[in-house]
Amino acid sequence: MADVLRLQGVRKRYGGGASPIVEVLHGIDLTLADGAFAALVGPSGSGKSTLLNLIGLLETPSEGEIWLAGQPAHAATEAQRTLWRNQYLGFIFQFHHLLGAFSAEENVLMPVLAGRGRIHADDRRRARLLLERTGLAAHAHKRPVQLSGGQQQRVAIVRALMNRPRLVLADEPTGNLDSRTAQEVFALLRELNRDEGTAFLIVTHDAGLAARCDRQVSLQDGRLVRDSARVA
Repeated sequence: MADVLRLQGVRKRYGGGASPIVEVLHGIDLTLADGAFAALVGPSGSGKSTLLNLIGLLETPSEGEIWLAGQPAHAATEAQRTLWRNQYLGFIFQFHHLLGAFSAEENVLMPVLAGRGRIHADDRRRARLLLERTGLAAHAHKRPVQLSGGQQQRVAIVRALMNRPRLVLADEPTGNLDSRTAQEVFALLRELNRDEGTAFLIVTHDAGLAARCDRQVSLQDGRLVRDSARVA
């Protein structure tokens, strides 16, 4: 099985000039295989957000290498990072960030529009299929304000999968939901991981949800301190 993500000796520093240099990540080595379902855990200030920004090609490492879908992201131009971000990655956040002026289906199609500039009939068919699979077919033409919190997050999940990404980065995807809805959303992520073959890296403070992932990667003070597989 191929690796969708490989980090080697990744360090991230901020500051310089008149500001003191602060190193937030200290030599991270990490690989994720295609189809992985992993949790990224750690206390506040451990470096999770910085690591996610680096993997999401929103920042570049100060040292080390990041390979995404076989591409050398650490040495990429901004234009290449933008292209690969749309081509290989999907993003889910704690808050859904749906566009209120557009319907659920239109929100789902936004990554296609951003990447290609136009939408084909096949794109609309995939959007409708994903909405149907996630129980949202009857809500496809509703705007976000007409949907419940759980429904809005489901739309955000479908949007993340629209371009068939190799890896989805989910930053506290259940953190803004009640416990029952959070369980339903997590079950949906697991189902889509299996059915679509998409790898997931899920940042969560919920120890119960993290324990149900196939793998837990723990950060503390900018260092990877634990990397363990779930016992079946």
